Amino acid sequence: MNISVEEFKAINTPLNNFRIIDVRSELEFHTYNIGGLNIPLGKLPAALDDLDLEPDQGIVVICQHGIRSETARQILVAHGFTQVKNLKGGLTALRK
Repeated sequence: MNISVEEFKAINTPLNNFRIIDVRSELEFHTYNIGGLNIPLGKLPAALDDLDLEPDQGIVVICQHGIRSETARQILVAHGFTQVKNLKGGLTALRK
């Protein structure tokens, strides 16, 4: 399931209990990020056991264009996470 930039901006407040997972490379993350946890897509499956997340906690997965984050969303859902959304268009859409 996707979340639009407008929906993301509306929920991205300190009062909302959701986590951002950025699946871009470490270099991309350090060049520009909006916070959250940086777990590059290739490392995500191995990192799942170490995530301090509840299966029903809200998660928004982001990347540059929304393609890698959709793959990450599918991985998370396949591992039992139920409230996972992909930022449609990624950071490119968010920066416009």
